[in-house]
Amino acid sequence: MSTKACEEIKHSMGELFLCLPMGDKIRIRTPYLYPDGDVIDLFLEEKVTGTWTLTDFGETLRWLRSQSVSRKRTLRQNHVIQDIAVNHGIEFFKGMLVIRIDGIKGISQAITRLSQACIRVSDLYFMLQSRSLESVHDDISDLFNESGISFDRDPKIIGRSGQTWKPNFYVRHPVRSSLVNVLSTGSKSVAKGIVEHVFTEWYDLSHLKISQGLHFISLFDDSNDVWKEEYLKLLEDISEVSLWSDPDNFVQKLTAQE
Repeated sequence: MSTKACEEIKHSMGELFLCLPMGDKIRIRTPYLYPDGDVIDLFLEEKVTGTWTLTDFGETLRWLRSQSVSRKRTLRQNHVIQDIAVNHGIEFFKGMLVIRIDGIKGISQAITRLSQACIRVSDLYFMLQSRSLESVHDDISDLFNESGISFDRDPKIIGRSGQTWKPNFYVRHPVRSSLVNVLSTGSKSVAKGIVEHVFTEWYDLSHLKISQGLHFISLFDDSNDVWKEEYLKLLEDISEVSLWSDPDNFVQKLTAQE
């Protein structure tokens, strides 16, 4: 029956879905990806009753756990996962996303639904990132308040290209004013994109160094070991670089005499 199932997948879904028999199961390599570029694989198994079970074998939630320091999902995350399961007509069973199929003709539709559910669940990663970054920003705000430093969060500033940018902080001190961008992520695959985005922003705002005497500071949240030395060197060419693990140095850069 695995041969018939693979023939049905190839006929109805095309060459982008690879069917790989694995003993009593079939591994389906989809063209869909998790946010870091990992391929989403699904697994198909025929039951003695003649029905089929399609599942991710828990890989989606394992992937999600690997992106977070915390090993536990929040209540809100569990609610979102349950909502995704209901909306896509699938089961959430022992950490696995599962669809039960009555016959071969329903396999292609089930693969599409389960793939979409895996993507939706993995997108919770961006919720984790947003919460983590917001927490870092709050800690930095507390540091400014404790140090008696005036600041604005997320100011809107127009660059030379006409694009509006929102540096994380606009810091005002009697001896100098600075724009601060915070680079924070727990994923090595995401780190490069963040660095490139900040570099582009600094470049587009670079005229403010002369016209307003602003200083640029790139603050790396180094609580996770995701930053390569080349990333720091790239931003050192266009800004001052500081590490969140050394807040005294960071404050010194903000308050240093010219």
